[in-house]
Amino acid sequence: MATGGNSDGIDWLSYPHEVLAVVLSVRRGQLCVLLWRRARAPFRGRWSLPGGGVEPDERLRDAITRHLATKVDVRELAHREQLATHSAVGRDPRARVLATAYLGLVPSDVDPALPSDTAWQPVDDLPPLAFDHHFFIDAAVERLRAKLSYTNIGFALAPHEFAISELRDIVSAALGYDVGATNLTRVLSRRHMIESTRRTASSGATGGRPATLYRFATRHLTVTDPFAVLKPPRHGADTTEH
Repeated sequence: MATGGNSDGIDWLSYPHEVLAVVLSVRRGQLCVLLWRRARAPFRGRWSLPGGGVEPDERLRDAITRHLATKVDVRELAHREQLATHSAVGRDPRARVLATAYLGLVPSDVDPALPSDTAWQPVDDLPPLAFDHHFFIDAAVERLRAKLSYTNIGFALAPHEFAISELRDIVSAALGYDVGATNLTRVLSRRHMIESTRRTASSGATGGRPATLYRFATRHLTVTDPFAVLKPPRHGADTTEH
């Protein structure tokens, strides 16, 4: 721990700073987070978020990119943004450590190679976690679900091309409740978020009419309606937008 000063004669303490990545993706119909199992104390055997320390001459964004590269191919992240900073005095039993977390999203059809100590874990059924990482995961899920209401962030969870039924399943998993395909199509079309590719999916083993394939109009984050809020349906009704 180092000390310093300024022209006002105030001594400032500098503390170690770490970065953490909350990488979310819809896997097997569930919203999951990327975790790795710790092999050493503290919290040996518990699961934790990827991350690590920030070098003295390193920006936070560069640090999280470096640490994530040891767990997942960062080129497969469709979206990344700074999430939160926690500074609780006792969050790390070894020393006072500040932590800044980033939210990252991986499309459902991307299957990055993972080390043997790393796995996707459902956010609704998490194993015992190390440190205060559950707070960051809660914040990431809340951020994602909020942005699904007023932005096009669904592009970062979905394949480049998809049938509406596939997108409905992905959005439902991310929100944590079922979304009606009809209402979803109406909302996204009205905001010009999706467009038809003018192609159809190949027929499955059961045959039937091939589904039209869609894509997001842009794969960069944009605010589509700053006042929109998606709310869970009541008594089995279709999800409505308010």
